[in-house]
Amino acid sequence: MIGLSPLKIDFSTLCVTVEKKLCELGHLVPHQFPMTQREVIRSGETVAVYFCVHGPRSVKLTAICDFCKNTVIFYGSDGIRHESLRVAVQGPAAICA
Repeated sequence: MIGLSPLKIDFSTLCVTVEKKLCELGHLVPHQFPMTQREVIRSGETVAVYFCVHGPRSVKLTAICDFCKNTVIFYGSDGIRHESLRVAVQGPAAICA
């Protein structure tokens, strides 16, 4: 669960899904490269999570999990948007203004 947010998601499942999809986009083997994540905060509230898989030779594959739109947007190593995926969120409406 994301801290300080009334939204409930299975964060560990989200992380695994995002890592698997990013590795698929970059033709990488899952769990072989580190993945970092950062909270995106607006007006003191967590509105998204930024994921980054750090591949070989400075290759970076990224994704943004947007809680306002309940979607995950995936970007390739070239920075071009490749795909989006709906996220199942339980709880009150999003806290985005």
